[in-house]
Amino acid sequence: AAMDSRTMFVLFWMLLSSTSSGIKLDGNGYVDIVIAISSRVPEDNTLINKIKVNMYFFFFFLAKIIIDKANPAYGDEPYTNQYGECGAEGQYIHFTPNFIRDTTLIKPYGSKGKVFVHEWAHLRWGVYDEYSGEKPFYYSNGNIEATRCSKNIDGQLSDVTTGSPCRTDPQTSLPTKSCKFFPNKYQNTQSSIMFIPSLDSVTTFCRENEHNYEAPNLQNKKCNKATWTVIFEDSVDKDALRSLKPLQSSPPAPAFKVVQRMHRVVCLVLDVSGSMQGSRILRLQQAATHFLQNIIEDQASVAMVTFSTDASTLSPLTRIDSDTTRERLVTLLPKTASGSTYICKGLNLGLQVPYSLYYLFFYEIIFLTDGEASDNLNSCVPSAINSGAVIHTIALGNKADKALREMAYKTEGKFITASDDILSNQLLNGFSSLTVTTGDNNKRTSSDSVGAKTSDWFNGTVPVDQTVGTRTSFTITYETSLPNIYITSPSGSIYDQMRMRHDESTKTVTLKVPGIAETGDWKYSIKSPKLQSLTVTATSQAARADIPPIIVKANMDQKFNDGTKPMTVYAEVSQNYKPVINAEVWATLEPDSGSAETLQLLDNGAGADAFKDDGVYSRYFTKMKNGRSSLKVRVKNQGGQTRFTLQKRGGAPYVPGYVVDGVVELNPSKPPVSAELFVIGSFTRTATGESFEVVLKSTTPPNFPPNRITDLSAEIQEDTVLLSWTAPGEDLDQGTAKYYRIMWSFDLKMLRFNFSNAHEVNISGISPQEAGSVEQHSFNLGFPIQNGTTLFFAVQSEDKELVKSEISNIAQASKILPHLEPTKVLDIDPKIVLIAVAVCLAAMVIIAIIGITTWALKPKKPS
Repeated sequence: AAMDSRTMFVLFWMLLSSTSSGIKLDGNGYVDIVIAISSRVPEDNTLINKIKVNMYFFFFFLAKIIIDKANPAYGDEPYTNQYGECGAEGQYIHFTPNFIRDTTLIKPYGSKGKVFVHEWAHLRWGVYDEYSGEKPFYYSNGNIEATRCSKNIDGQLSDVTTGSPCRTDPQTSLPTKSCKFFPNKYQNTQSSIMFIPSLDSVTTFCRENEHNYEAPNLQNKKCNKATWTVIFEDSVDKDALRSLKPLQSSPPAPAFKVVQRMHRVVCLVLDVSGSMQGSRILRLQQAATHFLQNIIEDQASVAMVTFSTDASTLSPLTRIDSDTTRERLVTLLPKTASGSTYICKGLNLGLQVPYSLYYLFFYEIIFLTDGEASDNLNSCVPSAINSGAVIHTIALGNKADKALREMAYKTEGKFITASDDILSNQLLNGFSSLTVTTGDNNKRTSSDSVGAKTSDWFNGTVPVDQTVGTRTSFTITYETSLPNIYITSPSGSIYDQMRMRHDESTKTVTLKVPGIAETGDWKYSIKSPKLQSLTVTATSQAARADIPPIIVKANMDQKFNDGTKPMTVYAEVSQNYKPVINAEVWATLEPDSGSAETLQLLDNGAGADAFKDDGVYSRYFTKMKNGRSSLKVRVKNQGGQTRFTLQKRGGAPYVPGYVVDGVVELNPSKPPVSAELFVIGSFTRTATGESFEVVLKSTTPPNFPPNRITDLSAEIQEDTVLLSWTAPGEDLDQGTAKYYRIMWSFDLKMLRFNFSNAHEVNISGISPQEAGSVEQHSFNLGFPIQNGTTLFFAVQSEDKELVKSEISNIAQASKILPHLEPTKVLDIDPKIVLIAVAVCLAAMVIIAIIGITTWALKPKKPS
């Protein structure tokens, strides 16, 4: 049965899995959603009253729905940040306070509930929009069609600026940019929510029998199937949807629990058992010191617990109110290690710390250990998972119990691994990544980290860009002997060790730059007296309240993999939601043992990357090894080419107006969006993602096919067809494929359902280029292409083992001879056409009768 918006909300309440970040399923089958309202948004009860779902207001890193100031590219338009493959869950939905409050936005966007359903389908089920801002019109059987689904939605074309009939562009023979499709206000069709949720009649998604496969929209490009099919066959809820039963009663009234604390509450639970002796306890001191001095936010509360054979409290909850308080906590850090590893004792004591101060929700534990438990974790991990605390686990080495990974995942914490390689600086980077913000990125710490093993000079540069500058610090760690250290500011001021703090017990030297650090390149020169490992970590926060810092988020698409499907590495680079493009992004994936794998992540819209120039850099990871691996991403300005962009990728569909009784009624104009895109100077960032684990099912390394081509485009030039795409690799987006097979048809469904039986293009002499290269080839199909012809094309590639890729997106091209001058697009209602035809026929009959009568009455000459 078709699902109306109310039924969709019931699905929303009933079907969400408890494994998804930010989504909780209670015992009655209803859903509590983690929602974050930015601390930048003034408190306003009317805002809360406008939201008609049961929700929690929580910290940003847990939230699937964010209410914050506008993304400059979207304004008040809701959108979903999604960059995975078709059917994969998105990252979050972004609403603005104004969209929630402003009732005038209901007319152009639709009811708040239906807009939410539209965005929820993006977020939860991984479907894409069925309208297109880039290609709002296309040719079908020689006729101009509006990009939509289903084609049963009727309407008119009109110039939105003049109200006149649309004109065609002489170059494309399609309507000009000012031409818009105005749907009839009252329709007989129920689909589709992903095209136009604002229509009252639209209550469901397009199914296969009504899906418009020709429409040049993202749903066809990314999925090549109907939204209904993706939801019920490919989404995270596919199994639950198969057993869905009709709703027996109305959902409960909305309930609100405001659980966000003004300030962060953290307990460090640190392993000081015998296996932590030597370099590990030293590295624990270095990392925890860095966390306390530079990472934990002002006004946060911190407690510290240690455990080995027994557990003890080093410090109760202490408010971070000064540098003196920070240093006092640093002096309490453990310096020795001995005894067994009784994890439950440490965990239970860490959970007891906040009870007297009612801090349990939201309360964080940062749990560091390096060994297998001496006790039974089943006696404490389940209760810790249900405690309400968020538990981050840092596993030092490869022997930490697997239950700790599960505990982190199930409490929405991060699971981070750190090897014994000092140069990787994984432990310090892991602590640095444990930042929590209320949506105000001005308080977020940006960092950069490098290391070297040398007995000579270790030189380098750390750029301080104009988005950061306060609380800037340089932390240098050494292995055995104190090096000579010099740090030079962009203006040439030299900071020597007399102006730095040296902690001999932790083998750490720290420079805290007073005030706001100068913008530009800060240079460090470190001379080591002997061969040893050195690391440099620079941290800084926003310099100005009105300019948030550039931030980097790094993650894998899976936390566990058995080798049967590839993994994808993502790094999102942005500033206040604005994408940062043209950056140089490298990911280092380091296993517990063995050599690390380094990948350059790309933002080219091909292979693993969903959208070009959206600030999300991606790459497939195929060289998987058994065991746990860590992820670190380093970003820098690429030859001065890095810049911001206001590119949109979807969003709730804005409708410029509706047709009522044949007359176009305009909606309020969409407010223009603009933002100051200042030049990005030199910058670097380092981000640590969560660790992941691989347990290969087979001893044979996995052989993946070339990646699916998703950016195939076609253009007809006289009787020649020009095809363009980005080359896939031998294994997904790496290496070089062996062979292409290009097929074409007059019928799109032939390519989709019967690819091998379509017409094949002769590509003799064409060999695939290296993955990521631009492929552009012209072909003559062997017959003259007539005006008004539409052709469809698809590509499949093979590797040297003859493993085939998925069929590419289907590209279409029409041959429409250009007009010499712009011409009007006749927009005629089919009913009017029928009436006109009938009138013409009647007129012709009348003329014929008159002619015959006249002839009959005309005097004849005698024969």
